[in-house]
Amino acid sequence: MKFIELFAGLGGFHQAPRQRGGWCVFASELNPELSSLYEKNFGIPPMGDIRKINPSSIPDHDILCAGFPCQPFSKAGKQKGLECPQWGDLFYYIVKILKTKKSRYLIIENVPNLVKHDSGKTWEAICTPLRGNYDISFEKLSPHMFGIPQKRERTFIVGDRQGQQGFKWPIPEKLPKLSINSVLDDAPEEAHALSEDHIHYLEVWQELITALPANENLPSFPIWAMEFGANYPIDGITPYKQRYMQLEAYKGRFGHSLHNLSPEAVAYNLPPYARTKLDTFPKWKINFIQKNRTFYVRHQDIIDSWLPKILNFPPSFQKLEWNYKDGDRDIWKHLLQFRASGIRVRKAETAPSLIAMTTSQVPILAWQKRYMTPKECSRLQGMGSLKNLPESKINTYRAFGNAVNVDVVLNILDALVRRVP
Repeated sequence: MKFIELFAGLGGFHQAPRQRGGWCVFASELNPELSSLYEKNFGIPPMGDIRKINPSSIPDHDILCAGFPCQPFSKAGKQKGLECPQWGDLFYYIVKILKTKKSRYLIIENVPNLVKHDSGKTWEAICTPLRGNYDISFEKLSPHMFGIPQKRERTFIVGDRQGQQGFKWPIPEKLPKLSINSVLDDAPEEAHALSEDHIHYLEVWQELITALPANENLPSFPIWAMEFGANYPIDGITPYKQRYMQLEAYKGRFGHSLHNLSPEAVAYNLPPYARTKLDTFPKWKINFIQKNRTFYVRHQDIIDSWLPKILNFPPSFQKLEWNYKDGDRDIWKHLLQFRASGIRVRKAETAPSLIAMTTSQVPILAWQKRYMTPKECSRLQGMGSLKNLPESKINTYRAFGNAVNVDVVLNILDALVRRVP
């Protein structure tokens, strides 16, 4: 079968049909570095900006594959959706190509939030023009469902001009047992080691974890150390809306007194997340703050002697998310990720979702005190055979974060094209 790949990136869609004998007749990619790599890896020079491509010039094909830019719809972005001036209109160029070339099949990928964006209005605006000529359906799938140790849910849309009789989404009845070790190399030379500072931050958090009662579960909520000793009001209007006044009777982060301070000093002595410009704190934030204050009161005798060690940490390292409820209470046995929301600890089974991330958010193998390498991340996306990758590590990680998972696409493709008519 002939196929085309739009917004090609590292060629995630390309690699799946190619494994089934498919022939790519056209590709489009705006980024010059990724476009050059695509040609090196697959022998096809992608065209550039899809907005400047005449649909009639695209060769005839059986399958259109596209993972259009997700930033307008992602929860991590500004969620401007189809109104985003930079990327919001790109979906409609897919529609123009489908109408002009009348592709038999379509496979489209985007973030899970696409379905709920703008209370479902965006989803309806996307599905409506497709339904005019295609029988479509959608599902949320993740690599871990197909034996790849990465949890990365994405929304997929498939369509068939001749109807979807016999099509069934390839959802396994039983999930396979996974281990991150299946994609790791043994002591790779190119691995980036944790800095001494990062090791120190983790050692200090491990001290607290070890000191907490063994007969109590670790908190399922994020631990925000700045709330230990704090009692500034969280109901009613926020400190910002109060212009940081009338708070002198309270205590801010780490129990710092707000008595007799200027409004600027009050703001400085509140946690960064308490300086929101909203009128009131959202319910989820109030919930987390209340739970942290209760946690502090219950374990004050342990925390008070530990707390001074964390005071000078960067704010993101003053938070801990323990996402492994019944796991071994040893940070050094788990997968980690350094995020703005805190140090995230998870079971060494599946990697966190690869995103278009900075190097600071790359999964960390705590037991080896190092970050995952680009080659290891390539295996998480089913791209371990790619010979040519971006020159810089940060561009490589970003490209994998933007890529579609090859193994997921391969399973969809088999279910869609190889089904009994």
